Amino acid sequence: MVQSMKLAFNIVDWQASAPGLSEHDAWQAWGKTAAIIDVSSPLTKSRHLPMMTARRLASGSRLAVDCALAILSRQNVDALVFASRHGELERNFRILTALAGRESLSPTDFAMSVHNSAVGNTTIAAQQALVSSSVSAGFDSFSQALIEVAALHHSGYQRVMLVDFDGLIPEFYHSHLPDEAVSLPFAVAVLLEAGSQIQCETTPNQTPGARGLPQGLAFLHGWLSGEPTFTLIGERLCWCWSRH
Repeated sequence: MVQSMKLAFNIVDWQASAPGLSEHDAWQAWGKTAAIIDVSSPLTKSRHLPMMTARRLASGSRLAVDCALAILSRQNVDALVFASRHGELERNFRILTALAGRESLSPTDFAMSVHNSAVGNTTIAAQQALVSSSVSAGFDSFSQALIEVAALHHSGYQRVMLVDFDGLIPEFYHSHLPDEAVSLPFAVAVLLEAGSQIQCETTPNQTPGARGLPQGLAFLHGWLSGEPTFTLIGERLCWCWSRH
Protein backbone atom coordinates (compact mmCIF):
# COMPACT_ATOMS: atom_id res chain seq x y z
CA MET A 1 0.00 0.00 0.00
CA VAL A 2 1.41 3.39 -1.01
CA GLN A 3 1.43 5.90 1.87
CA SER A 4 0.20 9.43 1.19
CA MET A 5 2.78 12.20 1.46
CA LYS A 6 2.06 15.81 2.39
CA LEU A 7 4.13 18.92 1.65
CA ALA A 8 3.49 22.62 2.25
CA PHE A 9 5.40 25.78 1.26
CA ASN A 10 5.24 29.52 0.77
CA ILE A 11 6.48 30.74 -2.62
CA VAL A 12 8.69 33.78 -2.08
CA ASP A 13 9.94 34.34 -5.63
CA TRP A 14 10.37 32.57 -8.95
CA GLN A 15 12.22 32.85 -12.24
CA ALA A 16 11.95 30.75 -15.40
CA SER A 17 13.32 30.48 -18.92
CA ALA A 18 12.37 28.36 -21.94
CA PRO A 19 12.20 28.82 -25.71
CA GLY A 20 10.25 32.01 -26.39
CA LEU A 21 9.62 32.68 -22.68
CA SER A 22 11.73 34.59 -20.18
CA GLU A 23 9.94 37.73 -18.93
CA HIS A 24 7.51 37.44 -16.03
CA ASP A 25 4.66 39.00 -18.03
CA ALA A 26 5.08 36.42 -20.81
CA TRP A 27 5.08 33.59 -18.28
CA GLN A 28 2.00 35.02 -16.55
CA ALA A 29 0.17 35.05 -19.89
CA TRP A 30 1.35 31.49 -20.61
CA GLY A 31 -0.06 30.37 -17.26
CA LYS A 32 -3.53 31.43 -18.36
CA THR A 33 -3.40 29.46 -21.63
CA ALA A 34 -2.64 25.87 -22.68
CA ALA A 35 0.62 24.51 -21.29
CA ILE A 36 2.42 24.47 -24.65
CA ILE A 37 5.93 25.68 -25.46
CA ASP A 38 7.22 26.11 -29.01
CA VAL A 39 10.60 24.37 -28.95
CA SER A 40 11.60 26.16 -32.17
CA SER A 41 11.42 29.58 -30.47
CA PRO A 42 14.76 31.20 -29.54
CA LEU A 43 16.25 31.21 -26.07
CA THR A 44 16.91 34.52 -24.35
CA LYS A 45 20.57 35.36 -23.79
CA SER A 46 21.92 34.98 -20.27
CA ARG A 47 21.60 38.17 -18.24
CA HIS A 48 23.44 37.30 -15.03
CA LEU A 49 26.14 34.90 -16.22
CA PRO A 50 29.59 36.08 -17.30
CA MET A 51 29.97 35.45 -21.03
CA MET A 52 32.84 32.97 -20.65
CA THR A 53 30.90 30.94 -18.08
CA ALA A 54 27.77 30.93 -20.25
CA ARG A 55 29.77 29.54 -23.18
CA ARG A 56 31.03 26.64 -21.08
CA LEU A 57 27.57 25.51 -19.95
CA ALA A 58 25.16 23.23 -21.82
CA SER A 59 21.74 24.62 -22.77
CA GLY A 60 19.77 23.53 -19.69
CA SER A 61 22.55 24.28 -17.21
CA ARG A 62 23.01 27.77 -18.67
CA LEU A 63 19.32 28.55 -18.14
CA ALA A 64 19.37 27.03 -14.64
CA VAL A 65 22.37 29.02 -13.45
CA ASP A 66 21.06 32.25 -14.98
CA CYS A 67 17.64 31.85 -13.31
CA ALA A 68 19.26 31.01 -9.97
CA LEU A 69 21.55 34.05 -10.18
CA ALA A 70 18.54 36.26 -10.98
CA ILE A 71 16.86 35.26 -7.71
CA LEU A 72 20.12 35.46 -5.76
CA SER A 73 20.53 39.04 -6.99
CA ARG A 74 17.30 40.13 -5.31
CA GLN A 75 16.67 37.66 -2.45
CA ASN A 76 18.44 36.15 0.54
CA VAL A 77 18.83 32.40 0.00
CA ASP A 78 20.01 29.86 2.59
CA ALA A 79 20.36 26.70 0.48
CA LEU A 80 20.06 25.38 -3.07
CA VAL A 81 18.47 22.23 -4.50
CA PHE A 82 18.94 21.57 -8.21
CA ALA A 83 16.86 18.90 -9.97
CA SER A 84 17.39 17.47 -13.43
CA ARG A 85 16.14 14.31 -15.08
CA HIS A 86 18.96 14.07 -17.63
CA GLY A 87 21.67 16.26 -16.10
CA GLU A 88 24.64 16.93 -18.38
CA LEU A 89 23.46 14.51 -21.08
CA GLU A 90 24.53 16.77 -23.97
CA ARG A 91 28.06 16.97 -22.64
CA ASN A 92 28.30 13.30 -21.71
CA PHE A 93 27.17 12.31 -25.19
CA ARG A 94 30.04 14.33 -26.63
CA ILE A 95 32.44 12.53 -24.29
CA LEU A 96 31.10 9.10 -25.29
CA THR A 97 31.26 10.03 -28.98
CA ALA A 98 34.89 11.09 -28.60
CA LEU A 99 35.76 7.87 -26.76
CA ALA A 100 34.05 5.75 -29.41
CA GLY A 101 36.05 7.53 -32.10
CA ARG A 102 39.30 7.26 -30.11
CA GLU A 103 39.54 11.05 -30.07
CA SER A 104 40.93 13.31 -27.36
CA LEU A 105 38.44 14.40 -24.71
CA SER A 106 37.67 18.06 -24.17
CA PRO A 107 38.94 19.07 -20.71
CA THR A 108 35.94 21.38 -20.35
CA ASP A 109 33.48 18.59 -21.23
CA PHE A 110 35.18 16.27 -18.75
CA ALA A 111 35.21 18.83 -15.92
CA MET A 112 31.60 19.91 -16.49
CA SER A 113 30.06 16.47 -17.06
CA VAL A 114 29.01 15.72 -13.46
CA HIS A 115 25.40 16.06 -12.33
CA ASN A 116 26.12 18.83 -9.82
CA SER A 117 27.91 20.99 -12.41
CA ALA A 118 25.03 23.51 -12.61
CA VAL A 119 24.67 24.07 -8.87
CA GLY A 120 28.46 24.25 -8.49
CA ASN A 121 28.71 26.91 -11.17
CA THR A 122 25.91 28.84 -9.47
CA THR A 123 27.76 29.08 -6.16
CA ILE A 124 30.99 30.02 -7.95
CA ALA A 125 29.34 32.72 -10.10
CA ALA A 126 27.42 34.10 -7.09
CA GLN A 127 30.52 33.87 -4.88
CA GLN A 128 28.36 32.37 -2.13
CA ALA A 129 29.29 29.15 -0.32
CA LEU A 130 25.69 27.95 -0.05
CA VAL A 131 24.61 24.51 1.16
CA SER A 132 23.52 22.67 -1.98
CA SER A 133 22.44 19.33 -3.40
CA SER A 134 21.51 17.85 -6.77
CA VAL A 135 18.60 15.46 -7.34
CA SER A 136 17.85 13.12 -10.22
CA ALA A 137 14.76 10.93 -9.94
CA GLY A 138 13.47 10.34 -13.46
CA PHE A 139 10.27 12.11 -14.45
CA ASP A 140 9.59 12.92 -10.78
CA SER A 141 12.88 14.79 -10.24
CA PHE A 142 11.10 18.08 -9.45
CA SER A 143 8.68 16.54 -6.96
CA GLN A 144 11.38 14.46 -5.29
CA ALA A 145 13.51 17.60 -5.01
CA LEU A 146 10.66 19.22 -3.08
CA ILE A 147 11.12 16.52 -0.44
CA GLU A 148 14.78 17.57 -0.24
CA VAL A 149 13.63 21.18 0.20
CA ALA A 150 11.28 20.15 3.01
CA ALA A 151 14.14 18.28 4.71
CA LEU A 152 16.31 21.41 4.56
CA HIS A 153 13.47 23.47 6.03
CA HIS A 154 13.24 21.01 8.93
CA SER A 155 17.01 21.32 9.37
CA GLY A 156 16.72 25.07 9.91
CA TYR A 157 17.36 26.50 6.43
CA GLN A 158 14.56 29.05 6.03
CA ARG A 159 14.77 30.01 2.35
CA VAL A 160 15.62 27.22 -0.06
CA MET A 161 15.77 27.71 -3.82
CA LEU A 162 14.71 24.78 -6.00
CA VAL A 163 15.88 24.91 -9.62
CA ASP A 164 14.41 22.31 -11.99
CA PHE A 165 16.04 22.14 -15.41
CA ASP A 166 16.97 20.05 -18.41
CA GLY A 167 18.59 20.60 -21.79
CA LEU A 168 18.18 19.25 -25.28
CA ILE A 169 18.34 15.47 -25.54
CA PRO A 170 20.79 14.44 -28.30
CA GLU A 171 18.99 12.94 -31.30
CA PHE A 172 20.90 9.68 -30.85
CA TYR A 173 18.72 8.89 -27.81
CA HIS A 174 15.33 9.83 -29.24
CA SER A 175 14.36 6.35 -30.44
CA HIS A 176 15.14 4.92 -26.99
CA LEU A 177 13.07 7.40 -24.97
CA PRO A 178 9.62 6.77 -23.51
CA ASP A 179 6.74 8.42 -25.34
CA GLU A 180 6.29 11.20 -22.76
CA ALA A 181 9.90 12.45 -22.94
CA VAL A 182 10.20 16.09 -24.01
CA SER A 183 13.43 17.42 -25.51
CA LEU A 184 13.26 20.99 -24.29
CA PRO A 185 15.84 23.32 -22.75
CA PHE A 186 14.23 24.99 -19.73
CA ALA A 187 14.77 26.09 -16.15
CA VAL A 188 12.29 26.88 -13.38
CA ALA A 189 13.64 28.40 -10.16
CA VAL A 190 11.35 28.70 -7.12
CA LEU A 191 12.35 30.21 -3.76
CA LEU A 192 10.48 28.38 -1.00
CA GLU A 193 9.87 28.91 2.70
CA ALA A 194 8.06 26.62 5.12
CA GLY A 195 4.39 27.62 5.22
CA SER A 196 0.91 26.78 4.04
CA GLN A 197 0.40 29.02 0.99
CA ILE A 198 0.50 26.01 -1.33
CA GLN A 199 0.07 22.41 -0.20
CA CYS A 200 0.52 19.02 -1.81
CA GLU A 201 -0.82 15.55 -1.05
CA THR A 202 0.09 12.48 -3.08
CA THR A 203 -2.27 9.80 -4.36
CA PRO A 204 -1.46 6.61 -6.30
CA ASN A 205 -1.31 7.10 -10.07
CA GLN A 206 -3.98 4.72 -11.38
CA THR A 207 -3.49 5.59 -15.07
CA PRO A 208 0.23 5.66 -15.92
CA GLY A 209 0.97 6.99 -19.37
CA ALA A 210 1.91 10.19 -21.18
CA ARG A 211 2.68 12.97 -18.70
CA GLY A 212 3.31 16.02 -20.88
CA LEU A 213 5.63 18.82 -19.85
CA PRO A 214 8.43 18.29 -17.30
CA GLN A 215 7.09 18.63 -13.77
CA GLY A 216 8.85 21.92 -13.04
CA LEU A 217 7.13 23.59 -15.98
CA ALA A 218 3.81 21.89 -15.19
CA PHE A 219 4.04 23.16 -11.59
CA LEU A 220 4.77 26.71 -12.74
CA HIS A 221 1.81 26.57 -15.14
CA GLY A 222 -0.48 25.36 -12.36
CA TRP A 223 0.73 28.07 -9.99
CA LEU A 224 0.38 30.86 -12.58
CA SER A 225 -3.03 29.64 -13.73
CA GLY A 226 -4.61 30.93 -10.52
CA GLU A 227 -6.70 27.77 -10.24
CA PRO A 228 -7.37 26.61 -6.65
CA THR A 229 -6.08 23.10 -7.39
CA PHE A 230 -3.90 21.38 -9.98
CA THR A 231 -2.23 17.98 -10.29
CA LEU A 232 1.19 16.84 -11.50
CA ILE A 233 1.17 13.32 -12.89
CA GLY A 234 4.21 11.29 -11.86
CA GLU A 235 5.50 7.81 -12.54
CA ARG A 236 3.74 6.15 -9.60
CA LEU A 237 2.12 9.08 -7.79
CA CYS A 238 -0.12 12.04 -8.56
CA TRP A 239 1.07 15.20 -6.79
CA CYS A 240 -2.17 17.06 -5.99
CA TRP A 241 -1.63 20.76 -5.19
CA SER A 242 -3.99 23.27 -3.60
CA ARG A 243 -3.49 26.91 -2.64
CA HIS A 244 -4.68 28.51 0.58
